[in-house]
Amino acid sequence: MTKDDIRPQDDEALATRVDLPAAIGLLTRLPVRLDTGAAVKRGARSAWAWPLVGLIPAGLGAAVGLVALGLDLPPLWAALAALVVQIMMTGAMHEDGLADTADGLWGGATRARRLEIMKDSRIGAYGVIALVLSLGLRAAALAVILPSEGAFWALLTVGAVSRTPMVALLAMLPNARSGGLSQTVGRVPRQTLLLALGCTLLVALILTPYALVALFFWTGLSSLLLAALARQKIGGQTGDILGASQQIAEIAALAVFAALLT
Repeated sequence: MTKDDIRPQDDEALATRVDLPAAIGLLTRLPVRLDTGAAVKRGARSAWAWPLVGLIPAGLGAAVGLVALGLDLPPLWAALAALVVQIMMTGAMHEDGLADTADGLWGGATRARRLEIMKDSRIGAYGVIALVLSLGLRAAALAVILPSEGAFWALLTVGAVSRTPMVALLAMLPNARSGGLSQTVGRVPRQTLLLALGCTLLVALILTPYALVALFFWTGLSSLLLAALARQKIGGQTGDILGASQQIAEIAALAVFAALLT
């Protein structure tokens, strides 16, 4: 059977059965039962579910942070507990992407050298600084948000919104190298991007409609700036760039709620 022989209704049934487990398996450390062959066949078309998967680590992290507050721990301790849970849930894959992106984009003089640095598992000074800043900014924002009314719904929204730029960058930018995660997943079709945006919009409208405009403006702006930088420095996106986009968007979204909920 060729790709052209697959009927639209069969493809829709495959999407319903495969996309969410595939997204969970890719973006978290949760064990999922997955038809690997079907997941490969779907490829980048399953990326619409990435924002929904973001609800899982965000929700668990928020719950742990709120429990910590209920035990009379200081807000900063509760914020750090929430971060630990999120990082454990994702295996620090987004943080790793941020560190590699910072090392590569600022540590190399040529496109080839930047890509070489980004592929290296060792971390450099730029990567360490990026991680420290990311963790510090996120912890500071969480310490403000968690004691506020509506904190749980705000953090769920952040989880969804911060995963959307990964889908957008896969659709907007070509692959910067011939291998790696982004090459394996493939290019995101326009319909998949629109569906991901629709899921994120629905989550934000239901949970935190008061923050909708600010969230989309600041996360969108940060993603566009990263996309422009990645195109200029390495000619496109990689899995590390996608991870960095999640981290930057999360910081922007947390900042929005820290401002609105105080």
